[in-house]
Amino acid sequence: MLKFVKNHMESITGIEIYPIISLLIFFTFFVILFWWVLSAKKDYINKVSNLPLDNKQNQNEKSL
Repeated sequence: MLKFVKNHMESITGIEIYPIISLLIFFTFFVILFWWVLSAKKDYINKVSNLPLDNKQNQNEKSL
């Protein structure tokens, strides 16, 4: 089965660019994500991390 797929893919011209494109997309995504994590403001991180807790408190206040 693998020989069939390998032989079939070798017959496609220009297929060697697809793994390179995939690697570049993968690498770019994680570089941008890493940059965002390092540059995110601490106030925003604290606000977002407390959202689940705030949501439960808000629901308890509404039910009272």
